Amino acid sequence: MQLRFVLLTAIFLKMGIAAHGQTETFFSVPVADAPELAPRGPYSVGVRTIELKIPDQVDILNFDKNTGKAPVYERPLKIEVWYPATIPAGAEERTVYEMGFPRGGRGVEGVPKTVAVLGKALRDAPPVKGRQYPLVIVSHGYPGSRYFLSYLSENLASKGYVVAAIDHTDSVFGDEKTFQSTLLNRANDQLFTIGALEELAGHSGHFLNGILDSSHVAIVGYSMGGYGALASAGAGYSSSSMGHGFVPGGYFADWEAGSPKYQTRLRKEVQAVVAISPWGAQPPYNSWDDAGLAGIRIPMLVIAGNHDDIADYANGIKPAFEKAVHSDRCMLVYENARHNVGGNPAPAEALPSFVTRESFEEPVWRKDRITAINQHFITAFLDLTLKGDESKRAYLHADPEISNEGKWPLPQGASVGAKFSDGTNYWKGFQRRWALGLEMHCSAATP
Repeated sequence: MQLRFVLLTAIFLKMGIAAHGQTETFFSVPVADAPELAPRGPYSVGVRTIELKIPDQVDILNFDKNTGKAPVYERPLKIEVWYPATIPAGAEERTVYEMGFPRGGRGVEGVPKTVAVLGKALRDAPPVKGRQYPLVIVSHGYPGSRYFLSYLSENLASKGYVVAAIDHTDSVFGDEKTFQSTLLNRANDQLFTIGALEELAGHSGHFLNGILDSSHVAIVGYSMGGYGALASAGAGYSSSSMGHGFVPGGYFADWEAGSPKYQTRLRKEVQAVVAISPWGAQPPYNSWDDAGLAGIRIPMLVIAGNHDDIADYANGIKPAFEKAVHSDRCMLVYENARHNVGGNPAPAEALPSFVTRESFEEPVWRKDRITAINQHFITAFLDLTLKGDESKRAYLHADPEISNEGKWPLPQGASVGAKFSDGTNYWKGFQRRWALGLEMHCSAATP
């Protein structure tokens, strides 16, 4: 296994150096045209892997039709944790992550089963002690990987967050199972991980001890991760949703709005949610009714493409955002983008194959542009909601709402170099001419 990892690393680096003129590319380090809040923060980053088990979990994939019941099992979860760290002398802030490859091994010629992703973090580095950092849970899509949003996980850790990304069992690249498990388990995985990390941080010998602020928690979910994040934020599922009929044995009822068991599962520590291309509100699935969405009472940032053809922007994402009436919320919209506005750019191995490349890239937008904009706005949102930094509110409440209508207060053709806008009639934190193709819609919570 170790030899295979070394070979993967060598191959990855060889490809990366050839493709980028001797310069390694880290997804968490944004490109030169990134908006103001996108660059990494002041901390170096460490990374460690934790293995958790959820006791007495319903094993829905082994549901017995004869008895009408499913057995219980210990549900395994693999968690990757990034955190502010000290890099020892002689060590390098650098690692390689190995994840399953979308559609790898499914008959697509030349596509590997796994891929190596270069990371700017040091494995098992000692954490920076002396202060506590808010917790951010990151939840991938179906299927996905705990490394699929590493551009964001590493970036946030460098800004003073503990970031825990989940490998959702039965929903991981190369080992995905039927959809019932994802429908039933996604929110529970997220909420259990919060409590489990809080418990681990209470042990004096654990690396999280003394650095985890588990009273300030946010969940960032992409696609099916967004589906779970909305439920974790208070949007109980509808009893008439397709998911209710798709999960046998009535087990889905425990996650429906109004269920006493659902209410006991919610965690008061969750103070904000980021839903990127959230799946499930669209017909015919209709995972939430109006009352369910009104159950979200914490701040929310939604990120979506207005041509999303997986989660359906017009009939799913946008109405869900509008109906979350008790949430102080904003929605960032990428004009002419589809569903892939959440994950890493495509690794080099994906570039020759359209079938695999379309799992990462967008047909109109540069992916490194999308990831930089996400880093910018998610930083502003989490700094505001988890750290109480009111200076970040102006980045979210953009004026005008449609970026193309912004007017930089200088004559046509005047050069300002790389200066960022102060927010006067132009999106704060963006360079002149570069705030284009975006929308930001914000609504205050109603009582």
